[in-house]
Amino acid sequence: MTDLVIRALDESDAHLFDAHPDPLNARAAHERTTHRPQWKRVALRDGTVVARGAWWGGPDDEHPVNLNWFDVAEGEAEAGAELLRSAPWQVELELNLPGDWREHPELAAAAETRFAAARAAGYELLVERFLYRWTPERGLPDRPGRLRFTAEPDDAVFFDALRRIHAATLDAHSLKAIGEGGLDQAAREELEFFHWCPSPREWWQLAHTPEGELAGIHIPAHNPSGPTIGFIGVLPEHRGRGYAYDLLAECTHFLVEHGAEAVTGATDRSNFPMAANFTKAGFPVVRERINFHPTAEAAS
Repeated sequence: MTDLVIRALDESDAHLFDAHPDPLNARAAHERTTHRPQWKRVALRDGTVVARGAWWGGPDDEHPVNLNWFDVAEGEAEAGAELLRSAPWQVELELNLPGDWREHPELAAAAETRFAAARAAGYELLVERFLYRWTPERGLPDRPGRLRFTAEPDDAVFFDALRRIHAATLDAHSLKAIGEGGLDQAAREELEFFHWCPSPREWWQLAHTPEGELAGIHIPAHNPSGPTIGFIGVLPEHRGRGYAYDLLAECTHFLVEHGAEAVTGATDRSNFPMAANFTKAGFPVVRERINFHPTAEAAS
């Protein structure tokens, strides 16, 4: 087998990225994503692209936030691993797959090649997630009307609510943050992400019961790809009453009232209650996302 050549791309040779087959239809997942040519890299053997990666970040980010497009040719898992190892950015890897990829052997095989490359490069599986997309023909979800929603300008109020919510969270990213730095880190990372989003800070809302008790929060947002359910969280003492659906319905209505023609959302596959709420609210699964994170071995 001939030697592998790893190349960073720029405007002049960005076309090389498109020379690789796309069996998992990643391009459809990134119709609204802008990738910078200088954050793309390819692995070539005999002049043929056998692995490719596109790192991504917001328009004002100096460094990539994640790697969200990663393809590897069959039999070239080690080339994919070397592409990851040699990259100057060791960030989370997101593999966006068709929602039915497990049901088709050829798609499952293509996905497994990418998983093998990630593991060989020192990445570990973090979580598998459902990706949703609501569109108007689904109809807006009913608003139960059980909670009162208000804006709140004080970040400290949201920070406290997030700490309480994360004390009993099912979310894998939050659990990772808690393991690294406790509830404060998990709450801080959430706030940093919401401030990073280009949507107005004034959209963040608290939800109170008729008796005036804080029951939860919801954060309608825009990420660089469009309107999205930024966050849904119910305080532990108010769980078991179905309030997560109330928050999701309100968040969806809010975004539509502010011009959204479609709304995305996501939850961990293992978060069965939230997945059920997305289904109830008319959000179909459109893709799945497999998140890997670099370990100390990958970053060394």
